[in-house]
Amino acid sequence: MHRLAKRGNMDERIDVVLRKFHSRMSSYPPGLCPLVLYRSLLQISMNQSCGKCVPCRDGLTEADKLLLKIIRGNADADTINELKALCEMIAKTSDCAVGVTAGKMVLDSLKEFADEYHSHIKHGKCVTAAAQLSEDPVPSQTVPCITLCPAHVDVPGYIALIAAKDYAGAINMIRDRNPFPTACAMVCEHPCERKCRRTIIDAAINIRGLKKYAVDQVSADTVKTPPVNVSTGKRIAIIGGGPSGLTAAYFLSLMGHKAVVFEEHEKLGGMLRYGIPEYRLPKKRLDQDIKAILETGDIEVHTSTRVGRDVTFEELRADYDAVYLALGAQIGNRMPMDNADAGNVIPAADFLQDVADGRPMDLTGKNVVLIGGGNVAMDAARTAVRLNAETVHVFTRKRDDITALEGEITGAMQEGVRFRTLLSFLNIETNPETGNVSAVWLQPEIVGEYDSNGMMTTEHSSAYPYRFKCDVLILGVGQRSDVKAFEKAGVPVIRSRINADETCMVKEMAGVFSGGDCVTGPSTAINAIAAGQVAACNIDEYLGYHHKIACEVSSPAAMPNKCIPTGRAELEEVDPFERRNNFKEVELSMTFEEAMRESGRCLRCDNFGCGSMVGGRCV
Repeated sequence: MHRLAKRGNMDERIDVVLRKFHSRMSSYPPGLCPLVLYRSLLQISMNQSCGKCVPCRDGLTEADKLLLKIIRGNADADTINELKALCEMIAKTSDCAVGVTAGKMVLDSLKEFADEYHSHIKHGKCVTAAAQLSEDPVPSQTVPCITLCPAHVDVPGYIALIAAKDYAGAINMIRDRNPFPTACAMVCEHPCERKCRRTIIDAAINIRGLKKYAVDQVSADTVKTPPVNVSTGKRIAIIGGGPSGLTAAYFLSLMGHKAVVFEEHEKLGGMLRYGIPEYRLPKKRLDQDIKAILETGDIEVHTSTRVGRDVTFEELRADYDAVYLALGAQIGNRMPMDNADAGNVIPAADFLQDVADGRPMDLTGKNVVLIGGGNVAMDAARTAVRLNAETVHVFTRKRDDITALEGEITGAMQEGVRFRTLLSFLNIETNPETGNVSAVWLQPEIVGEYDSNGMMTTEHSSAYPYRFKCDVLILGVGQRSDVKAFEKAGVPVIRSRINADETCMVKEMAGVFSGGDCVTGPSTAINAIAAGQVAACNIDEYLGYHHKIACEVSSPAAMPNKCIPTGRAELEEVDPFERRNNFKEVELSMTFEEAMRESGRCLRCDNFGCGSMVGGRCV
């Protein structure tokens, strides 16, 4: 007699467990020992083994024993050789993907983290003494949201202040590390949420949304900044009035130094003003942050001043005690192909800057093509929609090339932007009469193997290239800094980037510092802010000081969280059919009830669940 299988219900229940486990995997804390991580992944493979073939069934168990021996510092170089030989055998002789991939995974770790293996063998501990999880779990010393914020803002602290309805206090706690609370509340990519430990229970806390709630309740320029130290008489020239330069000026002025900012544009803000559209960051809100910064202390500003034209770099070095280069990356790249300079072909950064300067293109009735999938490309695509373009198409070669924030991609789709991937860009066709772009030629691609970084590769499809008509072509293929004047003055430059180290000191140029996009290449606002903070501290040290800036607000006492699964509060947006017709701000603020509930989800990892290792060992 045939019977219905009863296994289905059990598998569904297991799927629920696996979904919860997936969130636990994504919440592994910063500072984790990579060998401990690989061992945990190896053990998952051991549990997946069917037990039919010896290499997988017994080999993975032996590999686990060897890895544990290395982690505990009880191994020698022969142990690593034994582990390598064993995993090579497992990868080659296992019957199925479980053993093959597990063996390759450990072999990859031997290459990728050779320094960690060496340190465990030679010193019996990790490369760094940073806190890590261990086999007998000792909680991580670092708080994930603070560690992953490039500026290391006290996230649990200001969330607790929001929960206590002290919005001004929350703003000042943010300013302890980041003088742009309003701008970051609207445009930050919130890396702090990536490993939020709340995901162990449900979902990451909406940290950026809570920050936006705070600055929506109290204007940042009405919140008093910390007192300024006694004047040192030192003068620092800051070239660039964007997020990095103004952050450096803010902290240097608080330390008692005089900061003199030289900005090429008419107004301060850099890419926050000239690269981010009004609908994401209204400029009146940006001005609130800038006003508070300028009122802090001894900050002098020279706008519409270009170094190399109005003043020389050599003059600044001679007249000031230190110089900070914070140029940003505002020049849009063009592609190295024929007709790249044709009419109506424009880099995305230039396109956005023209709009910010009040010189928008009239796209009424025009078909726009955009090449690229980053955040700048999404800003350009959504801006084109608001300039009345008939159609906006975004083309990328790989799905991996669409790197913009998920919210930006979703927002663009809702507003009518069309996306197509697996198309490589071949060339630009122009109208012989006008010289303007008339079409682009695209080659269909097919997916291939993944590279060593886990990124998809592609190759040309057998399908023929095809012609896609367009009236405007926007190139979202990156930006660069204008460093020519500085390179002529002797500043070391490598591939259009200033050569500075992690302390922001320019190589072989005493008293010259640099940070942000002109050093790293195009990055995020919060990374530029972090660079400005680091530069200010190191300039202070270079000048012979060691100033400490006290945060005049403290977070409320932490109370244990009941860890009840609760939905995450998402920021609502204006209806797509309404917002696509104007440049008004698209994001709405949380309600009071949402903010209180969301802030109450914080687990206060700054007080609970964090400890330290013993001597840097994975004990």
